Amino acid sequence: MLGGPGSVPDGGGAGAPPPQPAARPQRRRQLRWIAPLFIVMLAFVAYFVPPYLTFDPAQSRVEVSGSPPFFYPLLVAHIMFGTVALLTGCFQVWPWFRRSFPRAHRWTGRAYFFLGVFPAGITVLGVAPFGHTGFGGNTGNTMLGLVWLITGIAGWRMARQRRFPEHRRWMIRSFALTTSIVVSRLWAGILLLIQLPQLDSVYGGDEQAMIEAIGAAGVWLSWVVNLLIAEWWLEYTDHTGKPKSRRRPRTGADRSRSSSTAAERRPD
Repeated sequence: MLGGPGSVPDGGGAGAPPPQPAARPQRRRQLRWIAPLFIVMLAFVAYFVPPYLTFDPAQSRVEVSGSPPFFYPLLVAHIMFGTVALLTGCFQVWPWFRRSFPRAHRWTGRAYFFLGVFPAGITVLGVAPFGHTGFGGNTGNTMLGLVWLITGIAGWRMARQRRFPEHRRWMIRSFALTTSIVVSRLWAGILLLIQLPQLDSVYGGDEQAMIEAIGAAGVWLSWVVNLLIAEWWLEYTDHTGKPKSRRRPRTGADRSRSSSTAAERRPD
């Protein structure tokens, strides 16, 4: 998805083109963020997913009591498909992997969408309205599911139309939403630290009311802030991930002034 260095053939045109010297340092720089990303995603999956592999509602990390009969099966399906999206998405945003293994990039991209985002987005729409995060949290999760589907479908369509710069932009938005489930745990911890001292003054000692408020706020913050960060990244970096040049583009008047200055400096 992110662009990278090409290669220049030798003068005779024979043999494999030598790689640019910057390729290896670029790969090392990418490892500074892709390695922590993989570690965080794998740790999250290893901790949160195993209880759902038993298909036992009693081991669910999400409250399921009082939910409709279809709630838990859809929840398990959503988690399984979401796990595929989390792990394949890491490969999709890794520039070195895309450049070095373009065919694998295409196949992991198909898995990301057809075995991850699309079915996970559909199943979450059947789960979110019946969650236990209150009206605010349920609404936030439902909106997340809709926006997640929209960005994923848009990215897939751009790839089908071979509009790859736009494909990259939509898939960065999609992956930002995919990782919101991980970030929501961070927001929950931050909000708990902020709200705990106000348990008595704001919530009248009602811990359940405080937890519900934290859950609702965390749902919205997890995906809205992620999406804003993705938009900032797309606005201020180029296709290689480097900061865009902020120089003002030259206008016709600028070019005319340059020509006049050059003419004045030309010796008679």
